[in-house]
Amino acid sequence: MLHSRKLLYINEIARSGSIRKAAARLNVASSAINRQILALEAEMGAPLFERLPRGLRLTAAGELCIEHIREVLKNYDRLEGRIRSLRMQQAGKVRLVTTVGLAAGPLAEIISRFQLEHPRVFFQIRNDAGTMTVNPVLSGEVDIGLGFNIPATPGIRTLGTFDIPIGVVLPPGHRLIGPGPINLTDVVQERLVLAQQGTSLREVINLALARLDVHVEPVLETNASEMLKKLVKCGAGLSMLNPLDVITECRKGELVFRPVAEPHARQQPMKLFARVRAPLDAATSLFVEYLLAELAGLVQELQVKGHIAPDKPAAG
Repeated sequence: MLHSRKLLYINEIARSGSIRKAAARLNVASSAINRQILALEAEMGAPLFERLPRGLRLTAAGELCIEHIREVLKNYDRLEGRIRSLRMQQAGKVRLVTTVGLAAGPLAEIISRFQLEHPRVFFQIRNDAGTMTVNPVLSGEVDIGLGFNIPATPGIRTLGTFDIPIGVVLPPGHRLIGPGPINLTDVVQERLVLAQQGTSLREVINLALARLDVHVEPVLETNASEMLKKLVKCGAGLSMLNPLDVITECRKGELVFRPVAEPHARQQPMKLFARVRAPLDAATSLFVEYLLAELAGLVQELQVKGHIAPDKPAAG
């Protein structure tokens, strides 16, 4: 406590008008309260209470004293509230940039579970596409980034990498649904809705399609992965994405993912990264460790399903 118990005792006596009642409310002995009053009166050089047959009444000096005491107690209560508020504020901040697909997919569930365990950690999430994912990390706008096909960049350090192959996304009940990898020669006979030219995902798709002898012309292109998934659900066509982008929908039975058969299979490296000379704070470091473990679990799930070859495990 930042003040003497005398203040509490005198305030309670002034409220109740009795040492006995004050002692009962404060759960202390009447003699202890009386000693504190006598000590303070001696210190002040004036009586604070007038002793009456049926209790105590503040003197003029006591009125001045109680006004000061209540102001002190009020300020102390305010201080306690501010300190309590400070203790309950965020224990840290995680600033992250990631792809739209990951943000709308498994990352949302991972962050939600993390916050259940660490409710005072504040998150700031940005979505960027392609190589733009690196820029907010380099500029210091965010602390960590998670994206695909991130090139080696000066000033960026890798925290973890996972090789994720692209595959074909189909609606439930489609005739090409079957066990094992799918042949792209069958896929290109269908209507295709693909990532827009110039995106890192489309570059990987183009490499996979390059070995075919036919010219592939999608019926729609967009840089919005959420739209691609909705279009497939609506039956507008098939798409090519990575299994993490659609893992939530596949679990629900809303979409079906099939890996691409060799020699057309192409990996889409996923990287978690940060700035070289920017140490991560405690909250971010804790989340990085949690995120890498969760991503490793997702990769293992995809391996069990056959979406990732077991002889190409993730490296974290």
